[in-house]
Amino acid sequence: MAPVLTFYQYKRHLSTTSNSHTPNSTMAKTKELSKDTRNKIVDLHQAGKTESAIGKQIGLKKSTEGAIIRKWKTYKTTDNLPRSGAPRKISPRGVKMITRTVSKNPRTTRGDLVNDLQRAGTKVTKPTISNTLRRQGLKSCSARRVPLLKLVNVQARLKFAREHLDDPEEYWENVIWSDETEIVLFGKNSTRRVWRTKNAELHPKNTIPTVKHGGGNIML
Repeated sequence: MAPVLTFYQYKRHLSTTSNSHTPNSTMAKTKELSKDTRNKIVDLHQAGKTESAIGKQIGLKKSTEGAIIRKWKTYKTTDNLPRSGAPRKISPRGVKMITRTVSKNPRTTRGDLVNDLQRAGTKVTKPTISNTLRRQGLKSCSARRVPLLKLVNVQARLKFAREHLDDPEEYWENVIWSDETEIVLFGKNSTRRVWRTKNAELHPKNTIPTVKHGGGNIML
């Protein structure tokens, strides 16, 4: 019975075999064979065809067919196997923790999340936090400023909008539109950022309430 190779032993074997054919040249990246072609090679091999005969019929190098057949014999599949790579710095449990944190409080900063993970025994950087949350569908955006309204005013505005939703364009020609601007005399309107998903910018957790006629400003 042939010994069963691990994936990494098999990968090193292929690398050594490929390099032995071209010791003094740099191999260009070849186009990956389709699954149907790989399966056809295995079917022909099982039918008793030699690698040379298979190569003539399909038009591939003998080394390529041999690699596919060896892979099938070892793993009983022609599918692409998982490739090696650097492990994630944040464990799946850590990802769930920070995702849950920003879902409850979108204004959580990356520094807060770095400290939370460090207390849990994981040391990461702020860019790692950003990349991890981005893979979860969350991105850092400026919080939208919305009027600070009571529930009764919200309902009144919604009622007005629904009543005039289907009004013709001629109706609005008889309406005078005005605008306003606010000059802040004290303090500053600093930008706050939140972690949110796409199209969730108006969720109450992702907004900053504002007042129209607060103290310390001039309205024009």
